[in-house]
Amino acid sequence: MNRIARFEHVSSARFAADWEDAFGSIPVPMLPPLPTRATAGSAGYDFRIPCDLTLAPGETVKIPTGIRACMADGWVLQIFPRSGLGFKYRLQLNNTVGIIDSDYYYSDNEGHILIKVTNTNTENKTLSLKAGDGFAQGIFLPFGITEDDEVTAVRNGGFGSTGGA
Repeated sequence: MNRIARFEHVSSARFAADWEDAFGSIPVPMLPPLPTRATAGSAGYDFRIPCDLTLAPGETVKIPTGIRACMADGWVLQIFPRSGLGFKYRLQLNNTVGIIDSDYYYSDNEGHILIKVTNTNTENKTLSLKAGDGFAQGIFLPFGITEDDEVTAVRNGGFGSTGGA
């Protein structure tokens, strides 16, 4: 196994600001534990929900995780819903797969990973999670670039800061 990354907490102030942006007056919870793998053979690191959450069919929520990832160049962290939640509730990430680039760690928002999910099930199932439950998983993967790539731009910001729509 390649040891190419580490998870860290963002500052309490950053977490509180992003929490208040997402949830308004709901009290800011404690930072959740850093993501971990469930077994030695697991590829995914489980991201845990910081508070109890109920998500009815069709509802969407942006979850500040309190987590950032420092990783080696040439690697990316991809975020997916936990398999069981996707299977049982059709829990989906709003951007289908979260892509956390290595330079996101240095962004203006401390590299804070925010995960936006929607309960898209059509069977009228309400999803209930307790604080500390895993709701998403992150997998580190290597990536390549083209032979003629000469990008020198540096990230300055979080979501959408690299010029995408």
